[in-house]
Amino acid sequence: MATKPRPWLTRNLVVLSLVSLTQDAASELMYPLMPLFLTGVLAAPAIVLGAVEGFAELVAGLSKFYAGRASDRIGRKTLITTGYGFAAVGKVFVASAAAWPMVLFGRAVDRVGKGVRSAPRDAMITTSVDSEHFTKALGFHRSADTLGAVIGPIFALIGLSLLNNDVRAVMWWAVVPAILSMLLTLFVKESRKVSSGRAQHVKVKLPLSFWKAALPLIAISAINIPDTLLLLRLSQLGVSQTNVVLAYIAFNVVYTLSAYPAGVIASRLRPRSVYAIGMLAFGITYFAIGQFRSPSVWLFVIVAMYGLFPALTDGIGKSLIALSTPREVHGQAQGVFQSLAGGSILIAGLWAGAVWSFGSGHGSLPFTIAGILGITSAGYLYASNRRTTDYLPS
Repeated sequence: MATKPRPWLTRNLVVLSLVSLTQDAASELMYPLMPLFLTGVLAAPAIVLGAVEGFAELVAGLSKFYAGRASDRIGRKTLITTGYGFAAVGKVFVASAAAWPMVLFGRAVDRVGKGVRSAPRDAMITTSVDSEHFTKALGFHRSADTLGAVIGPIFALIGLSLLNNDVRAVMWWAVVPAILSMLLTLFVKESRKVSSGRAQHVKVKLPLSFWKAALPLIAISAINIPDTLLLLRLSQLGVSQTNVVLAYIAFNVVYTLSAYPAGVIASRLRPRSVYAIGMLAFGITYFAIGQFRSPSVWLFVIVAMYGLFPALTDGIGKSLIALSTPREVHGQAQGVFQSLAGGSILIAGLWAGAVWSFGSGHGSLPFTIAGILGITSAGYLYASNRRTTDYLPS
């Protein structure tokens, strides 16, 4: 007798999507204000901005490595709740910072929370649906997550207007949705039985198919310049703080509207093909941003279209990892992949910040370099698509 297919829109997927929506509203309320806060209020140079975000991603990646493996042994709900709690605490440190090292610490605590929760959360989603729905379920989650990234900057604009452009006061607003996000995790239902005894200590080796799927994506992450440098570039070109936030909202609107359709398309086509298109969008938009020398309506349009990059790569990349590994090690696989990708993003933040600060004297060169490398990466992924399978061999 054939097994009845499981529905893809599960309770946990809905709750975790709401959790991510509120958390991203908190994070993205702060994020577009971070360049002004660091370089304006706290007088830090551009390389510090790149280093802070890169280091934050590295810390997140390291914690993802351990949390992912632990979640396969001890369960996922506790780690998810703990992770969102750390994120709330980190935002308090950032909002109260008197100098940039405290921002670095706060971002690190915040990103430890992201690392602790991300791999268990993604594994909880993929283990609750059939494999043909991985990209669809993760795309739905990314759309909800990024809807929060639309709401957050809107509240940032409202706050700047009501509080006479007091950036620090507006950043305190982010603490409220961050706490709400943690409370919502209490409604998540553990989707698997926790193993016990010696089985908890058995390390399952990740298959070769995992490394074939992960390593190209990890290498590509080394050109993924932190978005805070993109926002700083807009300010450098003469775009007002309000319009910088509006451009960031437009970016997240495109991201929100595209993530779920991208997941649906990837579930019907090969996910790697969709990822290659996302890298092409990255390369074209970054190269174009590097060519501007003054504000323009087209600059606003290009920043908005940049939203296609994460929409076509974030959830798709995670689904490629899930498809390449057995279900019992989904948490470990997501943790290893996301930790190594975080290290690559640190490299991206450091080299881009260094080229900006010590190279040309302005921010065009890092984006031009990243754009050319992005287009090259898209070509590589497309060429390798024909000889690489996206699925774990039976």
